[in-house]
Amino acid sequence: MSRDRGLRRLHRHRMLGRCVLVTALSLTASGCVVVHGEREVLPATTRAEAAEALAEFTDAYNAADKAYDGSLDAGHTTGALADIDTARLKAGRANNPQGNPRHSPLELTDAKFTIPAKAGWPRWFVADADGNKGGAGRWLLVFTRDGTDEPWEVAYLTLVAPDDIPEFRTDKDGWAEAVPANATDVAVPPGELSEEYATFLKDGGDVFADGTHTSVWRAARAKKAQRPGLATQYIDEPLTNGDYAPLALRTEDGGALVFFTTRHFEKQTAAAGASVPTPNKDVLALTTGEIRQSFTMEFVSNEVALTPAEGEVRVLGRVQGLTSAKGE
Repeated sequence: MSRDRGLRRLHRHRMLGRCVLVTALSLTASGCVVVHGEREVLPATTRAEAAEALAEFTDAYNAADKAYDGSLDAGHTTGALADIDTARLKAGRANNPQGNPRHSPLELTDAKFTIPAKAGWPRWFVADADGNKGGAGRWLLVFTRDGTDEPWEVAYLTLVAPDDIPEFRTDKDGWAEAVPANATDVAVPPGELSEEYATFLKDGGDVFADGTHTSVWRAARAKKAQRPGLATQYIDEPLTNGDYAPLALRTEDGGALVFFTTRHFEKQTAAAGASVPTPNKDVLALTTGEIRQSFTMEFVSNEVALTPAEGEVRVLGRVQGLTSAKGE
């Protein structure tokens, strides 16, 4: 974690520890009226401000990618994306101190904004945009902030097929509905989805529908674990607190689109007389220790899933990144 991000997180905790007010003053016979932002249901932001936040993120992301300098977008990322992006830029800079020789600017167009009206912090919204990278998938970015004087930061970034993006329930003014972490009117409460996913990757089960990020991924990992002379072990953990908290939007059919985070470890151990395959230079840039008999990689993954009112959960997209590695 960078010093700037650490200070920003410390500031957030202090902000959460005291009363945050959004104040509206109205000259009436009885004096001023105070609206308490921590209790009143309010839109997270305006559509104009959301568009501005997306533009600022894109500029910062491109600057950081071009220079391989994590300080250039540290104020625009948090949570899972911050972990993934920071490690990627660190590895890139270690191998290319002069910057990214393959830099190509990210362009996000045709942006649509889904902004929930809710009480309390964090406030957040979803940007759905067409990108010039990642194939035909739409870029879904979840922006969050913990106070009116805080910057908008992207906590989740996933790519989803256009046809998989659901219709969202909105009120008469077009504001969306946030689904609480403990909601019981969906197949899996958003707050439990990270743990359910980690359990599924280990043991299987019937919570999740078959697909690229569920049954197919489990099969690929099982096949890799059977390689002769190299034992591969996996540990999957939920991440649900603070900047990793799940965020969910109500869909038109009564379900929820949920963004959540998980952590994954992959340990390779070579048999006697054999050696662990040498990682590439980007992985080595994030590796501590000496790779002799075993090698452990740590990944952070952010997912987006559709959990219906009843039935199986569909994982629509997942972006994962190596955050550290250790040789032994």
